[in-house]
Amino acid sequence: MFFVRTAMESDLDAVRDLLEVTWHATYDDILGTAKVNEIIASWHSANALKLRMNRKDSEFLVADSGTRIGGMAYAAPDHDRTGVVNLSQLYVHPNLQRQGIGRDLFAEIETCFPNARRLSLEVEPENQAARAFYAAHGLTETGRTEDSGGCGAGIPAIVMEKDLPGA
Repeated sequence: MFFVRTAMESDLDAVRDLLEVTWHATYDDILGTAKVNEIIASWHSANALKLRMNRKDSEFLVADSGTRIGGMAYAAPDHDRTGVVNLSQLYVHPNLQRQGIGRDLFAEIETCFPNARRLSLEVEPENQAARAFYAAHGLTETGRTEDSGGCGAGIPAIVMEKDLPGA
Protein backbone atom coordinates (compact mmCIF):
# COMPACT_ATOMS: atom_id res chain seq x y z
CA MET A 1 0.00 0.00 0.00
CA PHE A 2 1.25 3.46 -0.90
CA PHE A 3 0.58 6.76 0.83
CA VAL A 4 1.02 10.20 -0.70
CA ARG A 5 3.33 12.65 1.03
CA THR A 6 5.51 15.65 0.30
CA ALA A 7 8.81 14.65 -1.28
CA MET A 8 12.03 15.10 0.66
CA GLU A 9 15.55 15.57 -0.63
CA SER A 10 16.36 12.01 0.43
CA ASP A 11 13.72 10.82 -2.11
CA LEU A 12 15.38 12.40 -5.13
CA ASP A 13 17.49 9.40 -6.18
CA ALA A 14 14.44 7.12 -6.03
CA VAL A 15 12.35 9.70 -7.92
CA ARG A 16 15.02 10.00 -10.60
CA ASP A 17 15.15 6.20 -10.95
CA LEU A 18 11.35 6.08 -11.17
CA LEU A 19 11.33 8.75 -13.87
CA GLU A 20 14.03 6.98 -15.88
CA VAL A 21 12.18 3.64 -15.86
CA THR A 22 8.81 5.25 -16.55
CA TRP A 23 10.05 7.48 -19.34
CA HIS A 24 11.78 4.63 -21.14
CA ALA A 25 8.72 2.39 -20.79
CA THR A 26 6.38 5.13 -21.99
CA TYR A 27 8.32 7.13 -24.55
CA ASP A 28 11.05 5.00 -26.17
CA ASP A 29 8.63 3.82 -28.88
CA ILE A 30 7.21 7.32 -29.35
CA LEU A 31 10.27 9.60 -29.15
CA GLY A 32 13.16 7.16 -29.53
CA THR A 33 15.62 6.03 -26.88
CA ALA A 34 18.19 8.74 -27.66
CA LYS A 35 15.63 11.56 -27.22
CA VAL A 36 14.35 9.96 -24.00
CA ASN A 37 17.90 9.75 -22.63
CA GLU A 38 18.44 13.41 -23.53
CA ILE A 39 15.25 14.46 -21.73
CA ILE A 40 16.01 12.35 -18.67
CA ALA A 41 19.47 13.91 -18.42
CA SER A 42 18.00 17.41 -18.63
CA TRP A 43 14.49 17.42 -17.15
CA HIS A 44 15.10 14.73 -14.53
CA SER A 45 18.61 15.48 -13.40
CA ALA A 46 19.26 15.71 -9.68
CA ASN A 47 19.64 19.48 -10.05
CA ALA A 48 16.37 19.90 -11.97
CA LEU A 49 14.48 17.83 -9.40
CA LYS A 50 16.04 19.75 -6.52
CA LEU A 51 15.04 23.07 -8.12
CA ARG A 52 11.44 21.87 -8.37
CA MET A 53 11.48 20.61 -4.81
CA ASN A 54 12.74 23.95 -3.51
CA ARG A 55 10.22 26.11 -5.41
CA LYS A 56 8.20 27.68 -2.60
CA ASP A 57 4.78 27.81 -4.32
CA SER A 58 4.87 24.28 -5.75
CA GLU A 59 3.87 20.79 -4.65
CA PHE A 60 6.27 17.87 -5.16
CA LEU A 61 4.62 14.65 -4.00
CA VAL A 62 5.63 11.00 -3.86
CA ALA A 63 3.67 7.80 -3.36
CA ASP A 64 5.62 5.87 -0.73
CA SER A 65 5.10 2.31 0.49
CA GLY A 66 7.66 2.64 3.25
CA THR A 67 10.14 0.63 1.19
CA ARG A 68 9.89 2.22 -2.27
CA ILE A 69 8.67 5.23 -4.18
CA GLY A 70 5.99 4.05 -6.59
CA GLY A 71 4.91 7.35 -8.08
CA MET A 72 5.45 11.09 -8.08
CA ALA A 73 3.66 14.29 -9.03
CA TYR A 74 4.76 17.89 -9.38
CA ALA A 75 2.60 20.98 -9.90
CA ALA A 76 3.09 24.73 -9.60
CA PRO A 77 1.12 27.89 -10.37
CA ASP A 78 1.32 29.20 -13.93
CA HIS A 79 3.29 32.46 -13.88
CA ASP A 80 1.41 33.83 -16.90
CA ARG A 81 -2.16 32.81 -16.06
CA THR A 82 -3.56 33.81 -12.67
CA GLY A 83 -5.48 31.05 -10.94
CA VAL A 84 -4.06 28.26 -13.11
CA VAL A 85 -1.93 25.42 -11.79
CA ASN A 86 0.25 23.42 -14.16
CA LEU A 87 0.61 19.71 -13.45
CA SER A 88 4.05 19.18 -14.95
CA GLN A 89 4.65 15.61 -13.84
CA LEU A 90 2.58 12.66 -12.71
CA TYR A 91 4.29 9.30 -13.13
CA VAL A 92 3.72 5.86 -11.67
CA HIS A 93 6.21 3.00 -12.01
CA PRO A 94 5.10 0.78 -14.93
CA ASN A 95 4.80 -2.29 -12.66
CA LEU A 96 2.50 -0.40 -10.28
CA GLN A 97 0.10 1.25 -12.71
CA ARG A 98 -3.65 0.64 -12.41
CA GLN A 99 -3.46 0.24 -8.63
CA GLY A 100 -4.78 3.69 -7.66
CA ILE A 101 -1.41 5.40 -7.13
CA GLY A 102 -1.93 7.87 -9.98
CA ARG A 103 -5.48 8.54 -8.81
CA ASP A 104 -4.26 9.28 -5.28
CA LEU A 105 -1.46 11.57 -6.47
CA PHE A 106 -3.86 13.42 -8.77
CA ALA A 107 -6.47 13.83 -6.02
CA GLU A 108 -3.86 15.28 -3.67
CA ILE A 109 -2.59 17.75 -6.30
CA GLU A 110 -6.17 18.95 -6.82
CA THR A 111 -6.38 19.99 -3.16
CA CYS A 112 -2.93 21.57 -2.79
CA PHE A 113 -3.77 24.91 -4.39
CA PRO A 114 -6.91 26.25 -2.68
CA ASN A 115 -6.88 29.55 -4.58
CA ALA A 116 -6.50 27.97 -8.02
CA ARG A 117 -9.44 27.90 -10.38
CA ARG A 118 -8.06 25.65 -13.10
CA LEU A 119 -5.65 22.75 -13.55
CA SER A 120 -3.69 22.49 -16.80
CA LEU A 121 -1.26 19.94 -18.19
CA GLU A 122 0.39 18.85 -21.40
CA VAL A 123 0.37 15.26 -22.62
CA GLU A 124 2.15 13.69 -25.59
CA PRO A 125 -0.50 12.97 -28.27
CA GLU A 126 0.54 9.32 -28.68
CA ASN A 127 0.45 8.60 -24.94
CA GLN A 128 -3.03 7.09 -25.06
CA ALA A 129 -2.92 5.71 -21.51
CA ALA A 130 -2.16 9.15 -20.02
CA ARG A 131 -4.79 10.84 -22.18
CA ALA A 132 -7.40 8.32 -21.03
CA PHE A 133 -6.34 8.73 -17.38
CA TYR A 134 -6.67 12.50 -17.51
CA ALA A 135 -9.97 12.37 -19.39
CA ALA A 136 -11.31 10.00 -16.73
CA HIS A 137 -10.35 12.63 -14.15
CA GLY A 138 -12.32 15.37 -15.89
CA LEU A 139 -9.73 17.04 -18.10
CA THR A 140 -10.58 17.97 -21.66
CA GLU A 141 -8.43 19.04 -24.59
CA THR A 142 -8.19 22.82 -24.82
CA GLY A 143 -5.34 23.21 -27.31
CA ARG A 144 -2.08 21.90 -28.69
CA THR A 145 1.55 22.96 -28.66
CA GLU A 146 4.56 21.95 -30.70
CA ASP A 147 6.95 22.55 -27.79
CA SER A 148 5.82 20.85 -24.59
CA GLY A 149 6.92 22.79 -21.55
CA GLY A 150 8.12 25.64 -23.76
CA CYS A 151 11.72 24.56 -23.26
CA GLY A 152 12.82 24.04 -26.84
CA ALA A 153 12.65 20.23 -26.84
CA GLY A 154 10.28 20.34 -29.81
CA ILE A 155 7.92 17.71 -28.39
CA PRO A 156 4.29 18.16 -29.41
CA ALA A 157 1.62 18.01 -26.74
CA ILE A 158 -2.10 18.18 -26.21
CA VAL A 159 -3.10 20.75 -23.59
CA MET A 160 -5.78 19.42 -21.23
CA GLU A 161 -7.54 21.41 -18.53
CA LYS A 162 -10.29 21.25 -15.96
CA ASP A 163 -11.93 23.58 -13.49
CA LEU A 164 -10.99 22.85 -9.90
CA PRO A 165 -13.57 22.42 -7.14
CA GLY A 166 -14.76 25.79 -5.90
CA ALA A 167 -13.75 27.54 -9.14
